[in-house]
Amino acid sequence: MDGTTPGRDANGRAPGGRWTWPASSLLGSLAGPARDRLLALGATRRYEADRVLMREGELTTFVLVLLHGVVKATGRTPDGRDALLAVRMGGDLVGELAAADGGPRSATVTTCGTVVARVVGQDEFLGCTRRDPAIAQAVNVSVVSKLRVANGHRIDFTGCDAATRLARVLHQIVLTHGERSGAGAVIRWPITQPELATLSGTAEPTVQKVLRRLREAGVVSTGYRTVRVDDLARLSSIAFGPTP
Repeated sequence: MDGTTPGRDANGRAPGGRWTWPASSLLGSLAGPARDRLLALGATRRYEADRVLMREGELTTFVLVLLHGVVKATGRTPDGRDALLAVRMGGDLVGELAAADGGPRSATVTTCGTVVARVVGQDEFLGCTRRDPAIAQAVNVSVVSKLRVANGHRIDFTGCDAATRLARVLHQIVLTHGERSGAGAVIRWPITQPELATLSGTAEPTVQKVLRRLREAGVVSTGYRTVRVDDLARLSSIAFGPTP
């Protein structure tokens, strides 16, 4: 998987050389002039797949404004496993917590395919947010949104069985990061069964069994580090119950 998206060039630009981002992302939420001011910060870097951009515990303070591609944030559990904490895509901001307080990185950030980003130093980033209320507000909203998702994730899983938890994880990933295709959607970045297990709070053998049942029911298709949802409506019904 090379990280490119159909209809875009190798750096992820849409036809005509223009970047496009989801409205829910930081860059997608900003009006054109404010977005241009943010994108004037730092320098553009291109990273290949499986590159560690930030490492949990290190004392770096730069931020990344993702222009294209996907990164995953992972944390080390007490028993030494890597737990998948979040996924970020083009348009998102990464690393803002360490920039804000100067503390150690809370997660390791690794590229999933080719990634293009603006690398912005702490002083430049904080100076921009102090001078520019529109950008500061958008950054605050982005941080709050991430916290709400994390809290909702924990509460939403209370009392759910493994199949429901996994279905809800897949549903959230598809709605947030998937590319719609007919009655389903494609997750165009590599995700492993251990990562699905940590996201859903489920043992890996159980994830394998649930995925097998979903495949047999025609809800999903799986390949090497990839998942395709073939029937989003049925996945939603499994995750949240049938629509009244």
